Amino acid sequence: MFTERSDILADADPIRGYGLAVTPGRDGPLVFVAGYGEPNRLYSRNDNEFVDTACGIVADGTRHGMGVCAADLDADGCEEVYVHNCAKGVDGGGDPDLLLNRLESERYRWTDVFALDVNTDRLDVRAGRSVTALDRLGTGRYGVAVSGYAAPLAFYELGDDGEITDMAEAVGLEVEGGCRSLLALPSDAGAADIFAGVERGPNHLFQNERGHYDRADGGPDLADPTGDTRGAALVDQGGTTALAVGNDAVPNRLLRRGSDGKFTDVAPPSLREPERVRTVVSADFDNDGREELFYNVLGEPNLLFERDDADGRGDTVSEWRRVDAGPAAEPNGFGTGAVAADLDADGVLELIVVHGEVAAQPLTVYKSDVAGDASWLRIRPTTRHGAPARGAVVRLETTAGVQRRAIDAGGGCLCQTEPVAHFGLGAADPLRVDIRWPDGRERTLTNVLAETELSVRHPSRRSAAITEEQWQRGDSPLRR
Repeated sequence: MFTERSDILADADPIRGYGLAVTPGRDGPLVFVAGYGEPNRLYSRNDNEFVDTACGIVADGTRHGMGVCAADLDADGCEEVYVHNCAKGVDGGGDPDLLLNRLESERYRWTDVFALDVNTDRLDVRAGRSVTALDRLGTGRYGVAVSGYAAPLAFYELGDDGEITDMAEAVGLEVEGGCRSLLALPSDAGAADIFAGVERGPNHLFQNERGHYDRADGGPDLADPTGDTRGAALVDQGGTTALAVGNDAVPNRLLRRGSDGKFTDVAPPSLREPERVRTVVSADFDNDGREELFYNVLGEPNLLFERDDADGRGDTVSEWRRVDAGPAAEPNGFGTGAVAADLDADGVLELIVVHGEVAAQPLTVYKSDVAGDASWLRIRPTTRHGAPARGAVVRLETTAGVQRRAIDAGGGCLCQTEPVAHFGLGAADPLRVDIRWPDGRERTLTNVLAETELSVRHPSRRSAAITEEQWQRGDSPLRR
């Protein structure tokens, strides 16, 4: 399936890292990698390769980065980057977190919002792992949830004066035990629910009720009290969404939501087999119209699964099978975080893996070697402020069937991928695209063309979509 393409990175220096997040930049995607006890990295595109541009507070080699996510917290149309730092494991934080605000007037100049005078007593020092972005009110202004071990889960919102406030108690977010993963779950109402994966304890489901999160009963399979949750990811199965949960040395889960709101584990034996899973990535790496599942495993080869849709039903789960991951198996790797993103803008996703739980290792990048001539379509929804609409849901109808993607708000454990719905088409033609934003508003596009990337405005803004070519040329008022 994969061939190594780490040459797309300008350096091969080892790093002890954990999370990574992908956010739009002026010249393509920015890839932020959290360094654990060493400088963070911020990769940006320079011609045909990505170079580390981190300096100053962004590099910050004095802290221990874990979870990372990007979101527009101040409604200025540009994403901030939240970095959760944790030096003392489950017993305490040790390092204050970073909330990096990008100043677009000067390329790649950033400030730490926690360092503002108004936040003198707001510095977050806690033990946690993952970070996810939530537009709980559907306004396009995001808050950031931070998992906790010795401290409660936090949920930070940013005021107009730069003041950071922990709203977790006010909005109902409370998790007992060591929370490892956070994942926004699409709902029919628009605003996302939340899955909280717990280490050695029951997982939790929170339902968004007009901006307040109420504890919901997701059923015993979702709670999985004997599990040990690490990574989690949403995976499309013929237009319906399932939740893939990776556990540490206990059976993995593939959870499908029923009409009663409860989840049932439908994982076949091949997918359930216990491994020391860290991160789970769901993406269509070979552009055949069906997502694959990549499990980043500690101390053992990484795992790759694909669906065989030869029967044409499109909605079964028993056809998941393990396939050869090639060099991405990394039998000697100490992988921590991983994401999928189209770094070189050719319509084929790269898999980026960061390492460091045991020792420093270079970042690695992999690409499908069987994508061939398969076609693709990429949809980039934006908020009413022009920032990525994380948490939006995109449904694509093609001549071969239906696919569904959620714009990643936080990729389960440690990481967050690019804010784009990437669809492989195989030999099919796109017919219709439906986008639903976190406020419940919808927009439909027809007559879309294959092998294009469309940036789609929030329905409150005039005109529907612009192409990636227009975006890069600067023809769009959304380009920043």
